[in-house]
Amino acid sequence: MRVLVTGASGWIGSAVVPELVGAGHTVTGLARSDASAVAVEALGAEVVRGSVEDLDLLRAAAASADAVVHLAFRHDIAFAGRFAEAVASDVAAIEALGAGLPSGGAIAVAAGMLGHGQKGIPATERDSATPGGVGEARLPPTAAALALTERGLRSSVVRLSPTVHGEGDRGFVATLVELARKHGFSGYAGDGSARWTAVHVRDAARLLRLAIEVAPAGSVLHAVADEAISVREIAEAVGRHLDVPTRSVPAEHVDEHFGFLGMFLGIDGPASSAITRELTGWAPREPGLLDDLAQGHYFEPGTGGKWG
Repeated sequence: MRVLVTGASGWIGSAVVPELVGAGHTVTGLARSDASAVAVEALGAEVVRGSVEDLDLLRAAAASADAVVHLAFRHDIAFAGRFAEAVASDVAAIEALGAGLPSGGAIAVAAGMLGHGQKGIPATERDSATPGGVGEARLPPTAAALALTERGLRSSVVRLSPTVHGEGDRGFVATLVELARKHGFSGYAGDGSARWTAVHVRDAARLLRLAIEVAPAGSVLHAVADEAISVREIAEAVGRHLDVPTRSVPAEHVDEHFGFLGMFLGIDGPASSAITRELTGWAPREPGLLDDLAQGHYFEPGTGGKWG
């Protein structure tokens, strides 16, 4: 298939592109800068220059494809306090990609995992977002993606674990490592009992490939390998590797200590991927999060996170 990938030079995109190329697909990656274009070409893809804000470009690029993997989300404005604007932009991009993609084409749209299901119960692919939670805020892009089935497209939504880990990660776990170095202890919010899911970036990339290859139209899929790791377990692993104490950060100091990450550390979000495995044949092959931490690459110099 000819596959268009948005966010092709990003953390997950840089794993998705070689996964697709290795499976025999012809890949075009959207790149908004010279540096991104060079990175995408180095991964084995062709390049189309532009951004997800250019809706005409998205329609035209999708019209030349058989499938789309949409990973680009405007985190720059979301993290600047304009989350609703970022969500609206994502909806517009999804609708433009869907309008361009020929009938019968496939599109997989990335979404977030946290904030779905009932409190304390592992969320399944059939569970919707918890009312008033972080998952609800990103419902419009999910709805826009699944609505594309009405245009004869085989659309799916892949909910990504909050921790998509691996060598080169600069996200949540890398930020926790950086903060532990900075403060001299590895912290967790409250009693640390909130549970997260996790998936290795290469396993996530393989699921996104399977989504466009075999997932039924209207599927919601879970990129989940570790179904429930407590934030305290993560903090303890970081503390062991840095040889610093592990301790709780009281609720009144969470935002000050963790910055942007603090708003997520108290969310309990266990989830299952059983339905995903049945629908696609996907099964994780790479190390789990704690085993990945044990390999040591998160603790090498110059590997700090971007959300500290």
